[in-house]
Amino acid sequence: QVQLVESGGGLAQPGGSLRLSCTATGSRFSNYRMIWARQAPGKGLEWVSHISSDGTDTYYTDSVKGRFTISRDNAKNTLYLHMNSLKVEDTAHYFCAKVLYGYCADYWGQGIQVAVSS
Repeated sequence: QVQLVESGGGLAQPGGSLRLSCTATGSRFSNYRMIWARQAPGKGLEWVSHISSDGTDTYYTDSVKGRFTISRDNAKNTLYLHMNSLKVEDTAHYFCAKVLYGYCADYWGQGIQVAVSS
């Protein structure tokens, strides 16, 4: 069993920054790949970014490339998403999740809201 808890969301202005954190308990965090996904109002779930177990390999969806940075601290069992140059279209509920294989995740956090508005 893995428990994931997100924090750090909230309201930001366009062009602003936020940092999301995801703390994991219950399993060996350093063994598995992690993702951030989001769901905007009225839209489906979007795979935003993922990071390998050791943090050396990352992926970003095109809409966040150059603005978001995923990272992890395995000593603290924590995953991060640094979000810069935020846009209104980044408004969504953000989730962290543990990857089971490929693009399939088996444990999810409860999610946290990010709202970008002037």
